Order: sequence, then C-alpha cells, then structure tokens
Amino acid sequence: MKIIKTTALLKEGLDKMKKWRPFATMPEQYIGLKEIINKQLEVAQPVLTEEQMEQMNFTLIEALHTNKQVYLTYYKRGQCITETGFIQFVDSLGDLFIFIDDVFELKNKMRLSELIDVRLT
Repeated sequence: MKIIKTTALLKEGLDKMKKWRPFATMPEQYIGLKEIINKQLEVAQPVLTEEQMEQMNFTLIEALHTNKQVYLTYYKRGQCITETGFIQFVDSLGDLFIFIDDVFELKNKMRLSELIDVRLT
C-alpha cells in the first residue's frame, strides 16, 4: 500500500515538473540575439544617381498607364525588399506612390525616396 502511494505521489510530481530545455531558460536572451542578428543584416540605403531616378520615374509612369506588373525594390528599416505588383498612383511632387502587391492585393502607400529599383515584368 505504501509503495502505491509513493509511486502515485512521484508520478503526480513529475506531471507538474517542466521539461528542462537548456537554451530556452531565458526568453530575453532570444530577443537580444534576434536584435543582434537583425543589426548585422542591416544595409545602408543605396544612393541613386539622377539617371537612375529618371529611369525609375519613366518606368513608374509606363506601369501606371499600361497597368503592367512591376518588380519593385525598396528600402525599409535597413533592408532591401523586392515585391511584385501594380502601381496605382504616383505623385512626384508629394514624394508618394501607391503600390498594390501581387500576393495579398493590399494597397501600400510609400515614399518615392524609399525606392531603389523598378522594373517591368
């Protein structure tokens, strides 16, 4: 009888214990490591020449008027991001354009100064 009670108490205690995970002991450590890795992956925003900006402007206008799909590369938070989609609106004076992405079909309002490259597909 005593052995059964001891076994039951031991089993109950084991059920309440958490498994030991050596690298998951400090969640703050993961957050800090992720920040360090992201900082190392950051790149500086490329500086474009006048000719490159003019070419992008012509491509944006052509894509807007012909409703052609474009590859759009832009700079955001230290990363160069490339997406495909359609240009809906361009305001050169207001440094603004609206881009509809191909995957989720969401409208993205962006600054023209964030653009790195625009190419027709």
